Amino acid sequence: MSRFGIVVGGGPAPGINGVIGAAATAALQRGHEVAGIVDGFKWLMQGPEVAQQHVRSLSLEEVSRLHLQGGSVLHTARANPTKDPADLATVVKSLDALDIDHLVTIGGDDTAFSAKRVSDVSEGRIQVVHVPKTIDNDLPLPGGIPTFGYETARQKACEVVQTIHEDCRTTNRWFVLILMGRHAGHLALGAGRSAGATVSLIREEYPPGTIRLDDVVRVIEGAVVKGLANGDPSGVAVVAEGVAELIDPNDFEQLDNVALDEHGHIRLAELPFGKVLSDAVKRGLEARGVKVAFGTKDVGYELRCETPCAFDREYTRDLGVGAVDCLERGVTGALITRQDSAIVPIPFDQLMDPETGRTRVRMVDIESDSFAAALSLQGRVTAEDLEDEARLAALAAASGLSADEVRARYAPLRRG
Repeated sequence: MSRFGIVVGGGPAPGINGVIGAAATAALQRGHEVAGIVDGFKWLMQGPEVAQQHVRSLSLEEVSRLHLQGGSVLHTARANPTKDPADLATVVKSLDALDIDHLVTIGGDDTAFSAKRVSDVSEGRIQVVHVPKTIDNDLPLPGGIPTFGYETARQKACEVVQTIHEDCRTTNRWFVLILMGRHAGHLALGAGRSAGATVSLIREEYPPGTIRLDDVVRVIEGAVVKGLANGDPSGVAVVAEGVAELIDPNDFEQLDNVALDEHGHIRLAELPFGKVLSDAVKRGLEARGVKVAFGTKDVGYELRCETPCAFDREYTRDLGVGAVDCLERGVTGALITRQDSAIVPIPFDQLMDPETGRTRVRMVDIESDSFAAALSLQGRVTAEDLEDEARLAALAAASGLSADEVRARYAPLRRG
């Protein structure tokens, strides 16, 4: 008999309880003990005595219906033991003291890296596998396989965008919606295209390096103008939050009531990015006599503990059982994936970026047919609009600009 430990790290994602329940059920039915470790690595980093107070034995009865619930019965925390070798050593010491010889971690890229380091430091004494979760869908799974939680979050976000879009149609206004996705734009693009947002902007479509605030504003403004030229004063712009990190901080210096860090730099996490964008679009248009009503909304926290959809319920249960199967076969130091109908462990080393030493980030492939199709269905100003004399004249009339100014301002983005 072995003792399996289950740890959840990072932000919540729909389906966590499905992995916990399935892994616990599989291990218990095979005669093992299962210890649910509360609050991620937080208490393990405090040492064995403290850790012992934050571990609960899981039973078949209490985990049998977990896959139907959002959230995490083991909670979660962002405590990261890899920042200090002493913390990492303490985590391994705590796991040893708890008699845990098999560990299932559930989390995103930081938790995956922590799992790898626990596996390394324990030198095989503790077998470790990781089940990847993130609503951002940015872990490097093969063949376009989604991370669990993404499909549920995308569905919920799609419903929000769709409802806001209908409100905009009803009230003749625009909305800027900021969606979670600091590193990659999968969620913003997926929700935007599913709901038929007028425009969806992600960081991957911009060139490497710093961009200007106006590089974002003019895309949204162009979509507003194109709608007006076609007789529609309403629309929705979905923007991934990670776009804000690309913008030159100097462009935010004139904003009022923006939080600064100890070095005087703007705290992007506290930046009202949607309002910044909508205000900039309104200012530019109003200066030319064009008035448009705007609203803004951040979409993110309401997605993370949503009740998982059928796909994520099935998916996470497969991953939970797969994690136990792999550990029983002696697999360690691996990410658990489902490829077609097979559970395939991927060694941690294959997931690491050799330049950063961290888990690779899966970005949206902007060279793909899928991304090209998404762009073609949006309401952006296109090169064809600027080449057609009638369309160009309509854009000029709607924007208060000359034809040449329209060409210069609304030319489509070009990466590289």
